[in-house]
Amino acid sequence: MRLIATNIVAANRRRGIRYNPPMNIAQMLHHRALPSPEGTTPIPRHCTFGLISFVVLALVLTMTGAATAQTAWKPGKLVEIVVGVAPGGGVDRTARLLQKVLQDKRLLEVAASVINKPGGGGILGQVYLNQHAGDAHYLEISATSVITNQITGKSPSSWSDFTPIAMLCDEYIGFVVKADSPLKNGADLAALLKLDASALPAGIATSAGNTNHIALALLAKRAGGDAKKLKVVVFGSGGESTTALMGGHVGIVTAPAASALSGVQSGALRMLAVAAPRRLDGPLATVPTWKELGYDIVVTNWRPVLGPRGLTAAQVAFWEERLWRFTQTEDWKHELESTGAVAHYMNSRELAQYLAAQHAEFKIVLAEIGLAR
Repeated sequence: MRLIATNIVAANRRRGIRYNPPMNIAQMLHHRALPSPEGTTPIPRHCTFGLISFVVLALVLTMTGAATAQTAWKPGKLVEIVVGVAPGGGVDRTARLLQKVLQDKRLLEVAASVINKPGGGGILGQVYLNQHAGDAHYLEISATSVITNQITGKSPSSWSDFTPIAMLCDEYIGFVVKADSPLKNGADLAALLKLDASALPAGIATSAGNTNHIALALLAKRAGGDAKKLKVVVFGSGGESTTALMGGHVGIVTAPAASALSGVQSGALRMLAVAAPRRLDGPLATVPTWKELGYDIVVTNWRPVLGPRGLTAAQVAFWEERLWRFTQTEDWKHELESTGAVAHYMNSRELAQYLAAQHAEFKIVLAEIGLAR
């Protein structure tokens, strides 16, 4: 700043303009020409403002540089992407794609790995995540269980015990039966649940009271049945529940539509309906929504990224930016198109507000079927 001001003064003196510097900025702003002692030339107003501009610019650049130096953060060691379920499911698939894109697109200067911590419907992964409080080298690809486990009493932790970073997508819940099931469409299922909600064993993963369970309970309720009588069998993963369906151990599976896609495409399974606000794009575009069939049911197993508690604003900002760039890649767009998932990016602030609203909504539904604690 001192050098800039000196250069301006020297240049003016070469043009024959001499002046004494003002006492303060107020003088410069409120007078057309600054007072000067006899024998000197007052500095014109346009020169005054030129000097102010240079000085202010120098101040801004200096302050900005100092602030950046104080707040910038980036990973300095291995990044662990935590998954609270076994390998092979939708959450695990998202984590592995994220890890690949971060490395292939050079979005990180350090290595990243996927760490599976299955157990307790995602609880073990959450416990592991918060063992690293304040450390942004640990992220979790989470799911709705971060809310439902707390409401049902399975976990003492809720979403607010972690650091919301970003939402990636929605996976709307599909209702799937074997191809040879006597249930030919959604209307058949609704009629059966109205008559006897316990008549059809239903497979879900990975914990009672999650969104797969909530979607089925809402259908039973909307159809006029007793949702508390539902016969629900809990499996460790979506793959396990589908295997049980194929073996005849359960009569229906409710799961994120993407997890049943391969079975539907092979002809082994049939998707009766999907709990989405509109029909999905891609290979599941022929599947009707429950709204089309007369039942107002929209349930999604959203896919957020959480950090351990206690992350700083700079750490959150780094991951927000990297995750936004991830969602703009062709790899991610292809994943959404091929699985029927729907893009739904939110930043940290938006995600926190959304999770609070979802907590309130889920608590009402789970209380109605006797699962809220």
